[in-house]
Amino acid sequence: MPQTILRWEQADAPELPDFRIERDGELVDYIWPERTREWWAVWAESPQAEHFGTTDWQVLMETALVHARLWSGDLTVAAELRLRVAAFGATPADRARLRMVFAEADGLDGGRGASGAPTAREVYGNLRMMPGGGGGGARDAAAGS
Repeated sequence: MPQTILRWEQADAPELPDFRIERDGELVDYIWPERTREWWAVWAESPQAEHFGTTDWQVLMETALVHARLWSGDLTVAAELRLRVAAFGATPADRARLRMVFAEADGLDGGRGASGAPTAREVYGNLRMMPGGGGGGARDAAAGS
């Protein structure tokens, strides 16, 4: 299947909306849990947010409703919340799976990676092929070369 190239459209984080819900036959103002307001502010200021478009914020806003349900005592939504925030790179494991890295980290370690170990180029950069070596390894040995 061919790749679809989209025009990039960065969007700023919207505010959590004011809305009404039906409770006991009446419409009442919905009050976001304080913990969800804090959670929303964290996402709005996160490095990932620089790469969110309008549809990303829409999905994250729907995820805020799931978060609000969790913090209002509905523990049945915990797995759904975890799946949703994973798609946005919530944890180090999520970011690794999504191939996200923090830009500052690239320069700080001199390109050595998180372990600080020498790069493969530093370790093996002086190796050269021996004269007559075809690079075939076991295949050449089996063929009697």
